[in-house]
Amino acid sequence: MEDTLRWSLVTAVAPVAWGANYYVTQAFLPAGQPLYGAAIRALPAGLLLLAVARALPRGSWWWKSLLLGTLNMGGFFALVYLAAQRLPSSVASTVMAAAPLVLMLIAWPLTAERPAPRHLAAAGVGVAGVALMLLGADTAVDALGACAAAAAMVMSCLGFVLAKRWYQADGAAAPGILASTAWQLVGGGLLLLPLAVGVEGGPPAVDGPALLGFGYTAVPATAVAFAAWFAGMRRLPAATVGLVGLLNPVTGVLLGTLVAGESLAPRQLCGLLLALVGILLGRPAPGRPPVSRSTAPPPQRAARACPAEPGRGPGTGT
Repeated sequence: MEDTLRWSLVTAVAPVAWGANYYVTQAFLPAGQPLYGAAIRALPAGLLLLAVARALPRGSWWWKSLLLGTLNMGGFFALVYLAAQRLPSSVASTVMAAAPLVLMLIAWPLTAERPAPRHLAAAGVGVAGVALMLLGADTAVDALGACAAAAAMVMSCLGFVLAKRWYQADGAAAPGILASTAWQLVGGGLLLLPLAVGVEGGPPAVDGPALLGFGYTAVPATAVAFAAWFAGMRRLPAATVGLVGLLNPVTGVLLGTLVAGESLAPRQLCGLLLALVGILLGRPAPGRPPVSRSTAPPPQRAARACPAEPGRGPGTGT
């Protein structure tokens, strides 16, 4: 369980960084040009990771990287940028909080990871906690922004599960996390750039605060966060990773309290506790240490010696 805890903590880097990114987008980045905003986020981060990984795709990973880059990076970034500009961060975070449940449902047919009842219960508790924590009677909802947030959430969940399935299928021949993340970011950025030029014209004017904002968005909230997220997706059940993602809205609320001087009402404190309970319920059951590819026994022997637990797919590393 030490490995499971370690990889859960590594995975948590991503939703914490993303939770802060809503505030950075609203406070520092230019509005009205989501395609440029997404391209500026993806390309520098991808080139940075590519310089570190020093590896190019091989075989089917050329088209896989382009497809995953469209789902996880290109389309996702543009839609999230649009949602962050048109919605209060509370509404955007609440829509995205449905991701654990969507991730479980998509992973079930694609990776044979049937969600356990406690994972479904944890997702319900977590979403209820986020809604209680963030939504109020006077919260305004922009229809286009809400649709953009929902579409971004579904696209990214599909992309994450496809990446997990292809990692499992390739086994020891699967590309490294830094390399595959870099390919997706570069592919998504290259797809976005001509669309941004054709649809939005010239690039946005960037002042000092916007430059710092794009720096945070590209490096901690993208390069580091996605590398951590895909590392968790490769080694943990999709249900656990999805529930760790509830730290996204929790981070947004705590950041508002610490930076913007907002106070937490009793209702928000209750919602915060419910969201944390949902995350804790999603932990893998104790007593089954992760199995690495290099030390895993042959599939036939593993099936006789240690039958798979219900609700867990093959190759999850847990």
